[in-house]
Amino acid sequence: MKLWRLPAHWPEYAAEAVNLGVFMVSACTFGVLLWHPASLFKALPDGVARRGAMGVLMGLTLLAIVYSRFGKRSGAHMNPAVTLTYLLLGRVERMDAAFYIACQFAGGVAGVALAGFVIGGPLADPAVHFVVTRPGGGGVGWAFVAETVISFAMMLTVLTVSNHPRLARRTPLFAAALVALYITFEAPVSGMSMNAARTLGSAAAARDFTALWLYFMAPLAGMLAAGATYRSWRGAHRIFCAKLHHHNDQRCIFRCRFSSLKAI
Repeated sequence: MKLWRLPAHWPEYAAEAVNLGVFMVSACTFGVLLWHPASLFKALPDGVARRGAMGVLMGLTLLAIVYSRFGKRSGAHMNPAVTLTYLLLGRVERMDAAFYIACQFAGGVAGVALAGFVIGGPLADPAVHFVVTRPGGGGVGWAFVAETVISFAMMLTVLTVSNHPRLARRTPLFAAALVALYITFEAPVSGMSMNAARTLGSAAAARDFTALWLYFMAPLAGMLAAGATYRSWRGAHRIFCAKLHHHNDQRCIFRCRFSSLKAI
């Protein structure tokens, strides 16, 4: 991509920052509502019930973001591993990928910082701890395995559904459902991140960088493996675009062949 084209894509870059920023503000807000000792929801049993509520709320947040104008504009990657996977699959230009990733990290950090400014002390309470993701009782090893597996499953699902002529428009529903399930059932193992930018946003605010490398490496390993699996299974020609939701009137800056999918 020629350098003179870069400024024209700033709305997509900014949208990526806003998207993850909003996601993190929501995570912090719901984290306080569900886990702070003074919460109105403290009667909700801790464990599957409370994590299930968080899962549903964050799944709905993801849907709202993907279907928003910002989500439709950028394609709603909101995750460096997603962007890098599409880069290696040939659907994203290198310079766009670099700006997307930078803005994802900026959005994650800014979102938690904004939530901390607005919410204040309750977000820093040990019961909430800026919704930091940390390995569970099984330790770093199991957390790494779990993050790799859930990231692999998420990326393979997104690739399979988004490149299917009848299911493509429902890709956000599949992704949101997996987020809800992962938070409900997987979170005790790894904290359920799948996203280095999401984890860094919380870690920076909390000054808690426990096993930070894990949340950079495992999601990337899982999603890249999913990309390679899909390409071997379906072929590179069956990857039509890098947007999670393409049925809209927003422009697409990727190496897009979505019209070919619609023609199948």
